[in-house]
Order: sequence, then C-alpha cells, then structure tokens
Amino acid sequence: MQLTNTIHLRNLRGDLFGGLTTAIVSLPLALAFGVASGAGPVAGLYGAVCVGFFAALFGGTPTLISEPTGPMTVVMTGIVATMTANNPENGLAMAFTVVMLAGIFQILFGIFKLGKYITLMPYSVISGFMSGIGIILIILQIAPFVGQPNPKGGVLGMVQNLPQLLSNINPIETLLGVLTLAIIFLMPSKLKRYAPPQLVALIVGTVVSLVFFGNADIRRINDIPMGLPQLQVPTFTPSQITVMLIDGAMLGMLGCIDTLLTAVIADSLTRTEHKSDKELIGQGIGNLVSGICGGLPGAGATMGTVVNIQTGAKTALSGITRAIILLVVVLWAANLTETIPMAVLAGIALKVGIDILDWSFLKRAHQVSLKGTIIMYGVMFLTVFVDLIVAVGVGVFIANILTIERLSSLQSQEVKTITDADDAIVLNAQEKQLLDQANGRVLLFYLSGPMVFGVSKAIAREHNAIKDCDVVIMDLSDVPLLGVTASLAIENAIREAVEKGRHVFIVGATGKIKRRLEKLGIMQLLPPHHLLMNRTEALQQALILVNGYVADTNTATSTTYRSDFGDTAVVQQ
Repeated sequence: MQLTNTIHLRNLRGDLFGGLTTAIVSLPLALAFGVASGAGPVAGLYGAVCVGFFAALFGGTPTLISEPTGPMTVVMTGIVATMTANNPENGLAMAFTVVMLAGIFQILFGIFKLGKYITLMPYSVISGFMSGIGIILIILQIAPFVGQPNPKGGVLGMVQNLPQLLSNINPIETLLGVLTLAIIFLMPSKLKRYAPPQLVALIVGTVVSLVFFGNADIRRINDIPMGLPQLQVPTFTPSQITVMLIDGAMLGMLGCIDTLLTAVIADSLTRTEHKSDKELIGQGIGNLVSGICGGLPGAGATMGTVVNIQTGAKTALSGITRAIILLVVVLWAANLTETIPMAVLAGIALKVGIDILDWSFLKRAHQVSLKGTIIMYGVMFLTVFVDLIVAVGVGVFIANILTIERLSSLQSQEVKTITDADDAIVLNAQEKQLLDQANGRVLLFYLSGPMVFGVSKAIAREHNAIKDCDVVIMDLSDVPLLGVTASLAIENAIREAVEKGRHVFIVGATGKIKRRLEKLGIMQLLPPHHLLMNRTEALQQALILVNGYVADTNTATSTTYRSDFGDTAVVQQ
C-alpha cells in the first residue's frame, strides 16, 4: 500500500484556491463544534488542523476534506461530559485519550481491510442514527441559543430543563442567534459563491454584538491560547479503561461511516474511486495526532468536500493547504476570535444539526417501506435518548433478521421434492419420462440458489415429507452457496436415507460445495459412482436400481438426448 497520497503541482491553482476556500468554510464550524463539545473552541481548531492535514496526506480520497463533524462532535460531547463528571481533574485528558483510541481503531480497520464492510448496513439504520445525531445537536444548542449555560445531563437534562431555559431567555443573545440563522438561511445563492454564509453570519453577528450591544452582558468565546498545542499524555484509570475502549471503538466506527459515505459522494462528483482501507488509515493517523494535540475527532466532511471539488481542487494538496491556513490562524490570529458571541456559534451549529437530518428519507420513508420506517424511527429514538452503539446494534440486528427472514422465505420455495406426479421444476422430456418410469420409487430432491441458514427449515420440512421411495437424488447443480446450517440439514437427510437402506445420488456438487460435503463426511457415506454431474445420468442409474433396466426413451422424442451440461446421456451398467 502506498503510504502517502500522490500530490502533484499540475493543478496548483485549483488546489490552493480549494484549500483557501475550505479553510474559510471550516473556521466558524471548528469554533462552533469546539464550543459545543465542551472541550473549548481551540480543540475544534486543533482538530480541524490535525485531522485535516494527516488525513489528506495519508488518506485514500484526494479531494476529501476532513475536520470535526456534527456526528463526531455529538459523540465527543457525551464523552467529555461523562469523563469530566467522573473525574473532574483528568476527565478532559481522558476524553482526548478516547480520541487517540478512536484513531488506533481506525488504523486497525484499515490494516485489516475492513473498509468495504463498514458501511454495509441498511439505509434505514444509517438514516435513523444520522437524523438522531442531528436532533441531539439541535437540542444541545438550545441553551446557548437563548443565552443560558448548558444544564447537566446532556440531552435528557436539556429536555427536562427546557421550561426553565425558555422562561429565562436572554433577549440580546437570542436575537444574535436568530440573526445568525437568518443570514445562513436567507443569504442569496449568488452571494454564497463569494463567501460562505457561516463566515458571513459569524462576522456580522460579532460586529452587531460589539457595535449595538458592546456594554451588554453577552457570553463570548474569550481567551483562546495561541501557539503550539500542549501535548496530551494518554490518561486513564483502571475502572474507566473498559468504558474508554468502548467509546473509542464507537467514535472510530462512526468516523469510518461518516468518512466513507462522504468519500462516495466525492467519487460521484469527480468520477473517481477512493481507496477505503487507505482512507481509514489516514483518518486514524489524523485522529490519533488530534487526540495527542488536544483536538476534537474528525471525519470526512460533506460540505467542505463538495466546496473543495467545486472550487477546482483535484489532489490532496488542497486539504494540506487548508490545514496550514488554519494552523496560521491558531498560532497567530486566535485572539481575533475572542469576541465572537456564543449565541452566534450556537446558531451555526444549529444549522448543521438541521442539515444532518435526513429530510429526503423522512418525508417518504412511509411510502417506501413500513418496516424500514419503523426501524428508522426506532434507531432515531434510541440514538437520541439511549446510546448510539445500542441504536446501531439494535437497528442492524432487526433489519438483518427481517431481511434474512424475507430472503429465506423466498429461497425456501426453491427447495422441492419431485416425483413422477410433480412438475415443480423444469425437466427436459427425457428426465420426465425417466421419472414416470420410476412409479414414485425415485425421489428428486432439488435445491436452487444460495442455501443460507434460514433455508434449513425448508430442507428439513421437505426431508420429513419423504415417505416411500427407494432412491433419493440430491440435485445441487443450481446451488452457488451452501451454508453450514443448510449443510447439516442436507447431511441429516442423506444419513437418514442411507440408514433406511435407500440409495442416494448427489448431482452437481463442485468446488466449495463439494469440499463442504467432504468435510462433513457425507461423501464417505456414498459409493464414488453415486457422485455425478448429470441429472439425467443419475435418473438412469436410479431406474436400473429400482427396475433393473431403463426403457428406451429415444423413440418418444428425438434420437439423442443431452443433459443440462451438454453431455450425451450414458447409462453405466
């Protein structure tokens, strides 16, 4: 695997302009997410710098912009709140240790090539937890939006204290928050091409607060330390290590999902294909360094990535340029942000929460699938009021169970026992005549399609329906996949037939299916000449066993019969 992204200077102007533009877009979001997380605005800036630089340098999507995102900030907010409540002295350092663990998990996901499996989950689950995260981000901004400090208890605490918050609204700060939202929502599209609305809202809101409400008691960002970050040493307590590992895995997994979904969007815009596993390694390195520097965790950001591509960026140089520009702000210009009102940042974060909601699917989910709608709202509820891991785990489990049940029901229809009176599958003329000659003493056990574990009940049901016959032909010609559970069901059917003195033929078992049967010891139960590749030949040999002969069927149809595999039928005596 190539260690770093391929960077060239053939698109220097587009990459530099993309980096400058996305830095301008990222600045207000980084500050807003830093404040919202409880780790402070400088943590948002360090996260934007560290994750953005190293993910661009080592990642697998050249145009991807990585930074603190809404979903990652929501999870980090809960981690910071929990860690600082349990350990006031070292809680914040432990939270940054969780960020380091998340990066390590992401690196491991990439090394073990798990990228293609990360997003392999139903869309109803993805939509549910993303919308749930959006709701959480919106709820957490209510207090700063109305000019009040955040109550303890996270989302539940905010909901419980909502009447008190609304009864103590600070009119000036609420006005600034409303002004921020109005600018972001109502700014004309023509102007958006020249300046991102979040930055305009940040500047206008700050200027209005200083000019018209300079003497009012408004909560602002205040001091942001300039210079290089103070490195964080991994900190944990034995009693918290399990919780930290779980939080790190959850944060890392969410970052993978968020990033790879954004990478797919980048692919569709650039007509390229990202490298999932390499991207996860790059994201992991970025989050590991971010945690060491006291920064927020980050992931691929959809808005920044789209802006980057639209401004002409084509290589990772744009992401590196963006990170360097933000680093300059942190080192030498951080004091310019000290007067920004908290209500303005709350308004910016509130808009991000609204954008995270999956409005497109929410509006028409009930028209697409009732079960999918129930899963989506269930995951959303669990995400908001219980836990993200629980929400995703329960959602994926229920969705997969329903899918397996539906597929198994369909696949079970392809498990059939066929006698001379049954035309449930397409038999050629010669095979039908051979079955007729058997007079019900030969049973064709036909399986078709992938035999997953849900089909084992159908195999057992058809097997139990077998009563009087002398020969069983197990036709696996149309089975591309044979699961363990289905294999055991087939083994039971064959062993019982052998124990009752019936002759058993297996047709069409090749490759992995044949090896699976051999490992179960099924092949050892049968004579070698009972393992065939031709269904017609198996029927002919079965008739010799039950009747002692095979009637000449050539006169009833044509002079030569060919099997499904194109081989001329031959009777072995």
